[in-house]
Amino acid sequence: MATSQSTHQKKPFFFNYLRSLSQTPHRLRKRMLATWTPDQELNQVRLRSGADMKRKLKWYDLVALGLGGMLGVGVFVTTGRVARYTSGSSVFMSYIIAGISALLSSLCYTEFSVQIPVAGGAFSYLRVTFGEFVGYFAGANILLEYVLSNAAVARSFTEYLCSAFGANDPNSWRIEVHGLPEGYNKLDFTAVAVVLLLTLCLCHSTKESSILNLVMTIFHVIFFGFIVIAGFCYGNVDNLVKPRGLAPHGIRGVLDGAAIVYFSYIGYDTVSTLAEEIENPRVSLPIGIVGSVVIVTGIYCLMALSLCMMVPYQQIADTASYSMAFGRIGWKWAGNVVGAGASLGILASLLVAMLGQARYLCVIGRARLVPSWLSKVHPSTGTPLNATLFLGLCTALISLVTDLEIVLEIISIGTLSVFYLVANALIYRKYVIVGKNQPLPTLSFLSLLTLTAVGFSVSWKMKQQWWGLPVFGGILIVVTALFLYTVVPSSPGRDSSEWSVPLMPWPAAISIFLNVFLMTTLQVLSFERFAIWTGLITVFYVLYGVHSTFEAEEMEVEIMAVNEAPNPSVQPAKLDV
Repeated sequence: MATSQSTHQKKPFFFNYLRSLSQTPHRLRKRMLATWTPDQELNQVRLRSGADMKRKLKWYDLVALGLGGMLGVGVFVTTGRVARYTSGSSVFMSYIIAGISALLSSLCYTEFSVQIPVAGGAFSYLRVTFGEFVGYFAGANILLEYVLSNAAVARSFTEYLCSAFGANDPNSWRIEVHGLPEGYNKLDFTAVAVVLLLTLCLCHSTKESSILNLVMTIFHVIFFGFIVIAGFCYGNVDNLVKPRGLAPHGIRGVLDGAAIVYFSYIGYDTVSTLAEEIENPRVSLPIGIVGSVVIVTGIYCLMALSLCMMVPYQQIADTASYSMAFGRIGWKWAGNVVGAGASLGILASLLVAMLGQARYLCVIGRARLVPSWLSKVHPSTGTPLNATLFLGLCTALISLVTDLEIVLEIISIGTLSVFYLVANALIYRKYVIVGKNQPLPTLSFLSLLTLTAVGFSVSWKMKQQWWGLPVFGGILIVVTALFLYTVVPSSPGRDSSEWSVPLMPWPAAISIFLNVFLMTTLQVLSFERFAIWTGLITVFYVLYGVHSTFEAEEMEVEIMAVNEAPNPSVQPAKLDV
């Protein structure tokens, strides 16, 4: 009897879902390109989380969070390898070029975050510009990048902590399990513990988490200062130009190096996800995002110069470059200091990234593209509790078994594709949605810009075809100039004092070009993995996301219709004649 009742209860859901699937083409046509206005995103959609997030962050909190998010393990992993094999002593130039690219992308993020100060970051920006599916595509890729990179960084924390305690084998704190595939057979319980502790901290309060990050970031910057001062005081300027000059591999080496070190800048976008927790977002966000990128660029350049001054580039070690460099100048004890400082930097980077990933998932849950319970904000802590716990557990599980090399490539291409889409969205929004121009000229410009960037990148990879570089570079400049003088940009918005990207469309156009160029430097395997992930998230959208959002919108329309309808129970008063 119980079985028959259970079957009877399940039937309505099953048949309703089959009915929904039969309407998939109609729902895709209605929802894929559906957009929200910024006012709807700021008010109507945000109410779906219940309680509001608490606005406690100031501009200096944002700068510290941006620094904490970027000043992680990347500079220690990439600098030595790029200096030895790709850029030589000119690796600091690679950091400058990568910093310019990151700055241009951050400018696009900043304008969006000022106009649409919600926690969804790129997901919200793309959803109000290009529609639901493009926003969902970006949000899914960002979540994948966050979870995988956080898991890999947590495992790196174990390695550097081993170094800080003098252990020579980075796997000495891991448990090897025979029978599991290579790359998944070393269990890292230290990484799991760190992720879970930070998850609990983030569930408690954003402000307290920000204070913790501020303290760690201050110590981390002091640690970087120690490395820079030691390198400049005890290094030799002659090491920068011997034996083959400052740029031994030429401009190609500098630019190829920029593509590699660029990923040390990933993390500034986390600041934009905190827009709902900032006291004055229109003032604080530009300072926090742009300021942190500029400061980090300066620190990275000084770090690279100090390394190349201590050791000639051809003698720099592949791994533990800074520890080995201090050994060369007779400071072997500094290797332990480097391990301790890197561990602290990884903790700060991990804290900021986990802070951002929960905000992304919370807003995606508001849109009903994932189960709505993930969008709930706890009324007492003012944090997205469910999203924080869910992603914390996912990150901990992956960090237990998965090595860094398994996930690195897909992280890179997913991040660059989102930065590319945000730059396109800023131009489209400024010239079409706000500027009220016809979409065809802007879409044609964006398509031609992308094709030009691809042509330039292919010419760059085919080393013999040097003629393509000035041709495609010239086309890029001419096309952008023609667009600037033929399509009228948007007029100042409701508040002319609002921050906006200067010299548009040049910064966004250059950002598009650089993101395409950097993507073409990745291996074919990364594109294959990216295609598989894109297929998986598209299937999820077709089977779940589009039906959930369609039904949520229909329900809200019905509720609004009921609220606006006259109440028949209220009878008009009768007059006595």
